[in-house]
Amino acid sequence: MLTFLESSHRPCDGVSRREFFKVGALGLGALTLSDLLRLKAVGATEEKATPKSIIMVYLPGGPSHIDMYDLKPDAPVEFRGEFKPIQTNVAGMDICELMPLQAKIADKFSIVRGLQSVDTHSAEMLMRGSLGGPTKRPVFGSVVSRMRGGAGANGMPHYVSLGGENGSDPGDPAYLGAAHKPFSGGQAMSNLSLHKDVNATQLADRKQLLKAFDNLNREIDTRAGDIGGMDTFNQRALEIISSTKVRDAFDINKESQQVRDHYGKNATRFLQARRLVEAGVSVVTCSAAGTMFPGGDWDTHAGGDQKSETNFSNLRRKLPEYDKAVHALVTDIYERGLDKDVAVVVWGEFGRTPKINKTGGRDHWAPAGNVFIAGGGLKMGQVVGDTGLRAERSKGTVYTPSNVLSTLYRVLGIDPETTLPDFMGRPMYLLDEREPIAELV
Repeated sequence: MLTFLESSHRPCDGVSRREFFKVGALGLGALTLSDLLRLKAVGATEEKATPKSIIMVYLPGGPSHIDMYDLKPDAPVEFRGEFKPIQTNVAGMDICELMPLQAKIADKFSIVRGLQSVDTHSAEMLMRGSLGGPTKRPVFGSVVSRMRGGAGANGMPHYVSLGGENGSDPGDPAYLGAAHKPFSGGQAMSNLSLHKDVNATQLADRKQLLKAFDNLNREIDTRAGDIGGMDTFNQRALEIISSTKVRDAFDINKESQQVRDHYGKNATRFLQARRLVEAGVSVVTCSAAGTMFPGGDWDTHAGGDQKSETNFSNLRRKLPEYDKAVHALVTDIYERGLDKDVAVVVWGEFGRTPKINKTGGRDHWAPAGNVFIAGGGLKMGQVVGDTGLRAERSKGTVYTPSNVLSTLYRVLGIDPETTLPDFMGRPMYLLDEREPIAELV
């Protein structure tokens, strides 16, 4: 059952939390789903239709940039490692020999080299654009949810998080309020159905009854304009419960066997992400580790799920599966004509040390990492940035996760110069660094 716990805390929108409804029963006199949806867009009107979406793939642990997309074959042996670069279908863009499928479609993606981050095992920097401070910024998906009104057409959420292992997405809306937390599958999906004692006809009757009780719960409407949107949010609540669109979007069994085989058993989460954005979700975040690829996460000091492994033996197992998954997602996006409207971003919290350690691993390296970006109407088929002979740091413009997020906000039509009020009502910029990656836009 979908429930908010009783609390005396009053969030920034001035709304008291209270235990709210059993989905499908539409309990009156409590905080109903329609109320929740209304709270998701305090002060907002019906959003304008827009197809732009982001699929953000997180590689937890810190993927080795020098062994994947920034190989240095001319570096000393203690730097260059065991893998050889192969040519792609884009002149001057070489990638790891263990990723031949991506090499065939390099014209459909771009690589940003030398991304500067921070040395911490957390997706905070990637999802917020910054760390710490007296007031943490909302994560990227929560901002998009707030800017787009909390729920889209047919009751589809604007923000979905798939796979929560390894801290893949903090899912923290901060001062935007709990209404902008990510939606996920699992138990939440079973809640999005009619109560066993309520059929579709009864649900329609209750919809009519709700119209007669439009004066209930008005004490939660603290800002002008909310009550005027009540009918809209009631309708959305009923659509979520009575329609199968949300449940179907999560169900990869709706795809043909050929499509499922194209992704393979390890990349079903990527297929699910594609289905969700195609159904109207604005932001889907997902983790690519754990059971998805062999060898555990991407923190390859040495060891892994087999303690005798080195950085290189781990990646020899992991990269072929990763290559197939990324190739499947990107080609599917393009073949479906979604490449102008959907951007795929693949990254981790930092890179790995250019110099190999004594156990055959690579340690954390925040001065340089890679970002893989495909689609979104951005400029594809290029390498942005140069990390010199040893992949140590950018020799030119230094880009950070904040610049990546700024680029993605622009893809979605959101101005990074926008401010949103924090808990104290102070205007807060979405990002510290609001310049996009110029070469991509």
